[in-house]
Amino acid sequence: MSSEFVYINEVSPRDGLQNQKTILGSQSRLELIRQLIEANLPGIEAASFVSPKAVPAMAGAHEIIEGLVDTNECEISVLVPNMKGYELANAAGAKVISVVPSATETMNQKNINMGLRETIESSCKIIETAKKENLKTRGYVAVAWECPFEGKVQESIVLDIANQMLGAGVDEIILADTIGAANPSSVTSLFNKCVSEFDHQIFSAHFHDTRAMALANVCAALSEGIRKFDSCIGGLGGCPFAPGAAGNLATEDLANMLSQMGYVTGVALEKLPAIVSYCREQLQEPVGGRMSAWLAKAN
Repeated sequence: MSSEFVYINEVSPRDGLQNQKTILGSQSRLELIRQLIEANLPGIEAASFVSPKAVPAMAGAHEIIEGLVDTNECEISVLVPNMKGYELANAAGAKVISVVPSATETMNQKNINMGLRETIESSCKIIETAKKENLKTRGYVAVAWECPFEGKVQESIVLDIANQMLGAGVDEIILADTIGAANPSSVTSLFNKCVSEFDHQIFSAHFHDTRAMALANVCAALSEGIRKFDSCIGGLGGCPFAPGAAGNLATEDLANMLSQMGYVTGVALEKLPAIVSYCREQLQEPVGGRMSAWLAKAN
């Protein structure tokens, strides 16, 4: 048993909602964020400053960030795909900026219409600009284990991308299993190499539950010293540009497992079922993680 703190970064307002059939307006998304804040989530990815034409569900990002400008209870982050997105996010008052280069040429082309080298250069420029303006930065490496177009990704490529973003001054690196193709063995291998070369404290993990291995992958990452994870209430999610990307690891599953293992998250487990219900009502979809029904009965 461990009493160590594990940071849970809630991504439902962005990654969870970006690919849903039902598009929620800014006020509905703000209400979701407020409920998540009340459940003591330490971090929330609130919006993406991407073109509404490309991702209609992310329209109104400026309004959402302005509505959260006085929020001090948790760390609010936003995703930006390019420098224009960064400038819009900065103007709206965002304090934590995330960039998301993918580990393969094809995925970058599909995701943000740039090649691998161009995407990394753009991400590093955004990171450097944000650091000069005293903003916190996060750098994702999408499809870190496997790409839906190019297959398995070489670990050396992921390490190289991480190294370049760290050279630009990024505060945190998140390895993302975008299509849920990782397994505990591959998670252990990649994080072991990352931790050996860099500091484990700068790394975080983002797992999808496509093949029912997200929780097992969390345990593998925990064993390598990783203490920060993305998750999504109700297991919502799926990348609109990555075929086969099913739902994210459910926040209720992650928080409950960590609690039973003796880790400290600060998350109010008893408040999560109501948030799952809110998402279910708003989206008119059967939302919920593997532990949702049990957690609702237990509380």
